[in-house]
This record gives sequence, structure tokens and C-alpha cells, in this order.
Amino acid sequence: MSWATEWGRLATTVADAGVRGTVGVSVYGANNEQWQHFGDRLFGAASTIKIPVMIEVFRQVEAGKIALDGTYALTDADRTNGSGVMRHLHAGMEFTTHDLLYLMIAISDNTATNLLIRMAGIEQINRTMAKIGMSRSVLGRPMYGRPALPGDPENYATPNDMAQAIKAILDGTAASRQSCDAMMGLLEGQQNARRIARYLPQSNSVRWGSKTGSVVGVTNDVGYVLAPNGRLIVAVFCENFP
Repeated sequence: MSWATEWGRLATTVADAGVRGTVGVSVYGANNEQWQHFGDRLFGAASTIKIPVMIEVFRQVEAGKIALDGTYALTDADRTNGSGVMRHLHAGMEFTTHDLLYLMIAISDNTATNLLIRMAGIEQINRTMAKIGMSRSVLGRPMYGRPALPGDPENYATPNDMAQAIKAILDGTAASRQSCDAMMGLLEGQQNARRIARYLPQSNSVRWGSKTGSVVGVTNDVGYVLAPNGRLIVAVFCENFP
């Protein structure tokens, strides 16, 4: 069965919210129809940029360049400000690559993210972003736990690009189907259920996964909802709200 999605309520909600700040939204509905508002505008990506980092790590796992069970011992120099727990743990503690991926996505650990960026390489991550259709977004720097200083590179993304990244994962085109399923498992381990998932029913028939992003002046969430009547892909970027 095919049907047209009624976007009126969403458009009204976004317009009302936009009075208080800038909102960018890209949504794919159950019939794969897309609705967007400022979909191609660049926003500060904050931690949503960790989605393409995850994608590239899995692609390099498939290529035999990175091992999911490979281990890394934390050093004092690795500690990064901002979200996560690794900066509080003792030097010498060992983590597998999969541990780092889980910490990066589930609790947005910045130290884990920077280790994965170092493994995969900023240039290669950006090349893969372009390959999967993220044509305007960029990973400009590691995580600092703060916005970039004037003149420094920054991490930027558009709602349309991030929705496309989630679509590529769900469709199994971001990497192999097996890797994409593993990425979905990580996104469904997200521990912040107060954004995309805030009003979802507690039901075994409804699945969701996402990656949030927050820094001064920025509140984002990118992810999906899977339900019996179809799937929803959502990318929401908010700037300069009170």
C-alpha cells in the first residue's frame, strides 16, 4: 500500500519553534517521501559528526585495516574534555575498537571519538562522507568539548546530509549489510532518550536509534524510528535557542 504523507503538523511545529531560534529539519517518512526545512543549511554538527566516524571505522574493518577486537591502552595524553567517561579512567586501561565505538555512540565519549578519528583519519572520513552523499558536511577537527575558536576548523553538517547518512545505514549501502546492522545496534544503544525518542511508546514493536549532539548554542539529534507501519528518518539541528 502506498500513501502520501501529511506534513502540515510538522511544518507548523517547526515554524513555531523557529521563532525562538534556528531549526533545520530533514525527515524521510514511511513512504520514503522527504520533508525539509533549511535542509541544506550548514549547522554546527556537535556530536552528530560521530555518525560518519562510525561509518568509516566499519568500512576500514571490512578492508582489514582496523580490527574490532584490536585493543588500545588509554594514556594521559588521550584525555579530552566534554562528554564521556574515559577522561576519568586510569591510564593503561585497555579498550577494544568495539568498546570505543560503543562509548562514542551510546554516551558520546569524546576521548573514544578522538581515538577512532586518529585510527580512521580525518581525510578518509571526509572522503567517505562525500561517497555516501554527505556532500556539504565536513569533519574539520577532533572533539574539544567546546565550539572551535575563531579561525579554527569546525565540524559542520546539514540536516539533509545527516538524514542521508542514516538512510545509507538503514538501506545497507553505507557499508556491508552486516556492518550496517552492527551500526544500527550501536545507535540503538543511545542513552539519551529525551530527543527523537521522547514521546515514543514503550513497545517491543517500536525500535529507535540516534546520535545526539550538544555544545554551547547547539542542540541536535539524528536517527530513526522503526515501527509496524514503516520507518521514519529524522535529522533535527537547533541553534541559538534560549
